[in-house]
Amino acid sequence: MQTLKEMKPGDTVHVVKLHGQGPTRRRIMDMGITKGTELFVRKVAPLGDPIEVNVRGYELSVHKSDAEMIEVI
Repeated sequence: MQTLKEMKPGDTVHVVKLHGQGPTRRRIMDMGITKGTELFVRKVAPLGDPIEVNVRGYELSVHKSDAEMIEVI
């Protein structure tokens, strides 16, 4: 299982599954990250937090803890 947290700048991935429960999972889905969505990793901060991605035509910064919950392929 690979997560968004493990991806490097320039990678294009697809969301396979969202882990997590309740409000955290809902917040991730509200950002437009749902099963089947394509994500392009633009930048990763030097310490790994946050991760900047392009999703559905806009730029989004995701915390490392949230990126761990996003399973990708």
